Amino acid sequence: MTRNLFYRAANIVQLSRFTLLAGSRLLCTQTQAEPPTVRQQNNGIRIIILNNPKKRNALSLSMLESLRGNILADIDSDDLRVIVISAKGPVFSSGHDLKELTSAQGRDYHTKVFQACSEVMTLIQDIPVPVIAMVNGVATAAGCQLVASCDIAVVTEKSTFATPGVNVGLFCSTPAVAIGRAVPKKVAMEMLFTGSPISAQDALRHGLVSKVVPEERLEEETLAIARRVCQASRPVVALGKATFHRQMAQGWDAAYATASRVMVDNLALRDGQEGIRAFIEKRKPVWTNKAEKANDE
Repeated sequence: MTRNLFYRAANIVQLSRFTLLAGSRLLCTQTQAEPPTVRQQNNGIRIIILNNPKKRNALSLSMLESLRGNILADIDSDDLRVIVISAKGPVFSSGHDLKELTSAQGRDYHTKVFQACSEVMTLIQDIPVPVIAMVNGVATAAGCQLVASCDIAVVTEKSTFATPGVNVGLFCSTPAVAIGRAVPKKVAMEMLFTGSPISAQDALRHGLVSKVVPEERLEEETLAIARRVCQASRPVVALGKATFHRQMAQGWDAAYATASRVMVDNLALRDGQEGIRAFIEKRKPVWTNKAEKANDE
């Protein structure tokens, strides 16, 4: 009996050790789990990194929610002047996570995914600071939509862009909203109907991206643009960005009426008058970076 009790106690100790080991491994895995996106900010420039290279930075619901949160964090702070969206790994983003789009997930979940995606794309245009895509690799479907939604896109020579949803039975209808407003209609339709990728140079020629640079100069060129944005008045840039997107949706006459009113509003800003005075006085402007009226002085 004594021997049986000894063996039983030994088994309990061994089981306890196994349980503790398994628990510590689980805790370690949970601790090491990385967020879908990473945010860092310095000197007015916020960099948001898509951070799931193992899944080709797919825009899963969790990735979209994380991206939205990192865009909106302290969005009205005077310290934030421009946002750069980049990605870890060889794929900028492969688009939606197709595992989330199976029938097993259900229509309500599918609706939630596409609403979240549309909100993020619209948010990029609605926030008061410019958003720059820094792309080094493949951007497909909703990933291509993300690039098209940004105000500026700097990409490497090896980057490619495609809307291949038609080839897996899911037409890229939501990516088409942003892409169709960035490139000529017939270019967009060929991308959508064939799913064939276009090169970085073709993307530049058609207006999908702003600049194509060698891979080793991508960060340098992108940050140079970001720093130039930081040199301007924040409320002036915000007013200009909002007005640009508004007038683009209007007819010719309405667009000029809108832009003319905003020019007058811009002149009423303290920073608007400061810029004009600085030009006349041949000096650098000193911005308040606050949406204050000139007559409030």
